[in-house]
Amino acid sequence: MTSGNQSTTTYFILLGFSDLPRFQLQLFAVFLLIFIVTLLGNLSIILAVTGDSRLHSPMYFFLANLSFVDICLGLVTLPQMLAHFLMEKKSISYGGCLSQVYFFLLFANVEDFLLTVMAYDRYVAICNPLRYPVVMRKTACVQMVAGTWAASTANTILHTAMTSRLSFCGANELNHFLCDMVPLFKLACSDISLNQLVIFTEGSAVVMSPFLIIVISYICIINAIRKIPSSSGRYKTFSTCSSHLMVVSFYFGTIMFMYFRPSTSFALTRDRVASVMYTILAPMLNPFIYSLRNSDVKGALSKILTGKETSPSS
Repeated sequence: MTSGNQSTTTYFILLGFSDLPRFQLQLFAVFLLIFIVTLLGNLSIILAVTGDSRLHSPMYFFLANLSFVDICLGLVTLPQMLAHFLMEKKSISYGGCLSQVYFFLLFANVEDFLLTVMAYDRYVAICNPLRYPVVMRKTACVQMVAGTWAASTANTILHTAMTSRLSFCGANELNHFLCDMVPLFKLACSDISLNQLVIFTEGSAVVMSPFLIIVISYICIINAIRKIPSSSGRYKTFSTCSSHLMVVSFYFGTIMFMYFRPSTSFALTRDRVASVMYTILAPMLNPFIYSLRNSDVKGALSKILTGKETSPSS
């Protein structure tokens, strides 16, 4: 059973942070806090957007969807990680590992495309404000979100199928806290050249195409902002997309560092830290980035927490 999609390995050991045995309880506490904050923060954004009529606009509709995806990313990675901090044997079945690869890639891809759609929303709002109500009508926004899920599902099925065809003939210790393609490649005893080719071609296109669209959108946005005569007008306009720009820089930067390098440059301990940044820290930080820099969101969250209406932003 050493060829095709067969494997002699029936389970994997996720080493995670087992190289820090004296700090397992402390790490459990830290990541449990991150998990709770991630769930509460993103759920608060969803409740604020759905519950406050001032936030019933395309920008906040996409933000609520982003928060939902961030919750899903947290659920894919953190519960298992927390359990492993308390277990001596940190194992996951072969089928469970492939399932985690699938759902992790799915939600990560959806986040890529959602961030792109949000950049397009800001582009239309700033560069073509008169056409904004027509271009970003409700049905179009729903279709864009549905398209992100459809494209992400197709891409995820491809990469998961490519991973499932690998053979694992003995070694089963992943130097990672979740099942991901890169650490699995290190354990495969079959040829991974086709998998790497698919990542660098199709995978690069799926990640780089959204990134290029975002870059082009912001070039147009910055050019439009430069034409605004008053400095206060320029600042107010740019502030509507500054939070999104911060999230994009953090998220895409770590993804490109993780996947689009020669395999000889992989250092799994360092890559594990990068994975924590975009799979765990990014979903936790996104609600804070958007709420702290947006008075409408802060007002809606305050209404949820205190039950009192706050004045809308100027």
